[in-house]
Amino acid sequence: MTIAGSDSCGGAGIQADLATFKAHDVYATSVITALTAQNTLAVHTVQPASTDMIVAQLNAVLDDIPVRAIKTGMLPDAAAIEAVADTLEARAAHIPLVVDPVLVATSGASLTLEDTVAALRKRLIPLATLVTPNLAEAKALCPDAADHQAAAQAFLQLGCQAVLLKGGHGQAATITDWLVDESGARAFEHPALVGEFHGTGCVLSAAITANLSKGVGLQQSVEEGIGFVQQSIAAARLPLAGELHLIT
Repeated sequence: MTIAGSDSCGGAGIQADLATFKAHDVYATSVITALTAQNTLAVHTVQPASTDMIVAQLNAVLDDIPVRAIKTGMLPDAAAIEAVADTLEARAAHIPLVVDPVLVATSGASLTLEDTVAALRKRLIPLATLVTPNLAEAKALCPDAADHQAAAQAFLQLGCQAVLLKGGHGQAATITDWLVDESGARAFEHPALVGEFHGTGCVLSAAITANLSKGVGLQQSVEEGIGFVQQSIAAARLPLAGELHLIT
């Protein structure tokens, strides 16, 4: 199951998640948290779904479908986060949960209000099997952390089982993603690709979720998810607006 916003250009959000689930041969269900008017350049408009509608979608799926893994993406406000957390805590606490804490789009447009940070920290992250922040999201959620090691520990202290700190928004020639849990840390390194890419965070978290739904262990799910994103970039590389690329 993906719990996320809709992307009108199809490169991120619900659309990217469903395409990724299909590519992994798993059955996809969805809870749409918001409609967006966006493209690879910017998020122009966000229209949140009501909390009642979000909860109704969640309950409808959980009443009927044997969900084996769940991911969250863009949640438009603190009320939506609270509603999702309440429902998951009551009905799906046993199901692996991947939290992609979408706070800022790659374009730089804020997708959520500042008070959602507190709700993510207090309600949703503590329920997570894995949290997958990029550098900007990690800074927003753990502003006092001096480096990636401190940030990882800060996330674990919030109650999640593991955190994948993504390095893709850095400037280095080699990207390092860090998977950290209570047992230690593992680095995943791969060459940085030239250009900007739309939807990679959604695709990665969806790929990890799909793998978890098959019973694959967390480290292998992350490793295979990173590999899937790299393969998708290499296979797609469709030039849009210069150096922007859709990953679907």
